[in-house]
Amino acid sequence: MSLASAEPVRIAPSPAAVRPDGSPRSYSVRTLGCQMNVHDSERLSGSLDAAGYVAASDPADADVIVINTCAVRENAANKLYGNLGYLAGVKREREGMQIAVGGCLAQKDQGTIVEKAPWVDVVFGTHNMGSLPALLERARHNEEAQVEILEALEVFPSTLPTKRDSASSGWVSISVGCNNTCTFCIVPSLRGTEKDRRPGDVLAEVQALVDDGAIEVTLLGQNVNTYGVEFGDRQAFGKLLRAMGEIEGLERVRFTSPHPAAFTGDVIAAMAETHNVMPSLHMPLQSGSDTVLKAMRRSYRSKKFLGILDDVRAQIPDAAITTDIIVGFPGETEEDFLETMRVVEASRFSSAFTFQYSIRPGTPAATMDHQVPKEVVQERYERLHALQERLSLEENQAQIGRTVHVLTGVSEGRKDAASRRFTGRAEDNRLIHFAVPEGAEEPRPGDVVTVQITAAAPHFNIADEVPGVYAVRRTRAGDAWDRRQAESCGVPAPAGATTPRAVNLGLPTLRIR
Repeated sequence: MSLASAEPVRIAPSPAAVRPDGSPRSYSVRTLGCQMNVHDSERLSGSLDAAGYVAASDPADADVIVINTCAVRENAANKLYGNLGYLAGVKREREGMQIAVGGCLAQKDQGTIVEKAPWVDVVFGTHNMGSLPALLERARHNEEAQVEILEALEVFPSTLPTKRDSASSGWVSISVGCNNTCTFCIVPSLRGTEKDRRPGDVLAEVQALVDDGAIEVTLLGQNVNTYGVEFGDRQAFGKLLRAMGEIEGLERVRFTSPHPAAFTGDVIAAMAETHNVMPSLHMPLQSGSDTVLKAMRRSYRSKKFLGILDDVRAQIPDAAITTDIIVGFPGETEEDFLETMRVVEASRFSSAFTFQYSIRPGTPAATMDHQVPKEVVQERYERLHALQERLSLEENQAQIGRTVHVLTGVSEGRKDAASRRFTGRAEDNRLIHFAVPEGAEEPRPGDVVTVQITAAAPHFNIADEVPGVYAVRRTRAGDAWDRRQAESCGVPAPAGATTPRAVNLGLPTLRIR
């Protein structure tokens, strides 16, 4: 069992959260990076809320700005210091403003951030997110920067208070850290070895989210399908997926990201046989060349990878599969790259996140011989991008004529005045822009609409009006969105809307805003 605390973390009210006039100080959290960072930012926001801060109505006017950083890509530091350079001028004009930097880049660079940007007030790492309110208070009291970087996990992130961005969907972390040693990846050294939550704790948090109105949950981990390694159950992830099917009111379950080397048949069967596990899968390829995969220390080869996709599609024919690919890894030859092109063509991914390899100091690949010239990497990247764009378009065109059920998005779901289109995600996670027929009911964020695909593009599908198809199903998630809107405006919730019961399961405090 993980040595990190599994007990709920109570954040005490902070004197630093109050302005001299007695009003609460405001904050804004800026997220750079992956889904894990987005999830962490919800914890940071929840911790600041619990300490007495309030979310800024305009992020540009916030008293406290928190930047939650990523360190995976080369431009991560450029993004951070670009943000900090701009904020230096803002801070000079705004008395009492504080700037905090956390996340993977903070864990990696530690004191370097304050040396390069001495106007930063707080630097904290991936292992002590719950310390942010106390560090802000200490920085204000001592009138000097506070840097606190722990080398081991202090508390499991999911024990911290949380403030979800969406009423309909939630992230649930099942593990943190990673036991793999991929030569291009710096994550294990920044987030540590894998720490698993107990299944009961995960299920209780999912139930709490559903009780709060969510109908969709995404399970998160650096390597979700090795879940159970800490408590000795190699089939724990498949069992967890099946348990999701027993939670009443939970309509959609997703997860990210698995590792091909540990992706087993019991997981595929659980996906196929559990009614609310969605037909979508993100399966990182990284390279189609066995030579490069070996140099990356990716413990699978292209034949195994393609076999996994065949097994998934045999049991889940409508599955949309996405991936990650790195172009230009040290030593990659033209023949290696052509192998990647071959595997991508055979895989027919619905979409792919393609990256040009960049040196990450601290990783084994950074000091490897035969670094590929930038112009070669660029040319290969463009060829791969063109191939995937064609495949994505063909895969989306194959959806034309299908009837799908779309979960209406929040920020994505605003009406276009000209087209009357809203936006959301189908069961297979494809992005859908759909039209609302004249005079028909408009969906709320969190409601589910039935539409028919009429056109396609590489990155989205369109569902314009088809007579007799459009329908809206009002959901508990839509009701939760109504409540948030009512409370944010300080007016009563609509008639018939129920007030959610308090959530107190030794898990994150879930707030509706």
